[in-house]
Amino acid sequence: MFQKCEGIVIRSIDYGESNKIVTIFTREFGKIGVMARGAKKPNSRLSSISQLFTYGNFLVSLGSGLGTLKQGEIISSLRSIREDIFKTGYASYIIDLLDKAVEEKRANPFLFELLYQTLNYINEDVDLEIITNIFEMKMLNVLGLYPCMNQCAVCGNKDGKFAFSIRENGLLCHRCYEKDPYHIPTSPIAIKLLRLFYFIDLNRLGSVSVKEETKKELRLIISMYYDEYSGLHLKSKKFLEQIEKFRQML
Repeated sequence: MFQKCEGIVIRSIDYGESNKIVTIFTREFGKIGVMARGAKKPNSRLSSISQLFTYGNFLVSLGSGLGTLKQGEIISSLRSIREDIFKTGYASYIIDLLDKAVEEKRANPFLFELLYQTLNYINEDVDLEIITNIFEMKMLNVLGLYPCMNQCAVCGNKDGKFAFSIRENGLLCHRCYEKDPYHIPTSPIAIKLLRLFYFIDLNRLGSVSVKEETKKELRLIISMYYDEYSGLHLKSKKFLEQIEKFRQML
């Protein structure tokens, strides 16, 4: 029995001489794996719909194991991502993070919408680092991580100067700095943005303009937090760091 679903291709692997195994993150079923028979052939009707980052409607047959992709209709190819190495790098990291964070066949419409909005923002030239930071902060709860972002993680105060504490799992007010001698000194604007990224509805994201020094703070804190708590070691993250160094040289 074939079922229709809305989805985004997050992985596409060649299989045999003419087939592909395609992983699609769908609104209706969550992450699913399907065989796209003949998709490697240039004249195949599954060739374009099985490309990485493609957003579309899919007709699939699902069972206990690998399903089958019957046909698909492209809604958006998100072409701009594939044509730019920097966009490709950031988008690849985002889908890799999602892929490693979720189990198969568990529907999560909120997460599907978050993925679509994030890739669409990348496609439309929104600041790559900032939109990625927002996605990383939004993914924390999916990973079972809940940093204290609305008050001091130790005393609960909501006013004063704040730093970020990896050990105390969130913000640390100036009254409690001694509780973690390794707290990360953080500027007020970086604190504000971390809070904003964690709580914001992406539909309400306006124009984005963040100074490079603030971006460095955000990168440091988010990377250290992920390294400490997520258990993820993604090759796409290393590639992203390499192309970011290259971009800064340009």
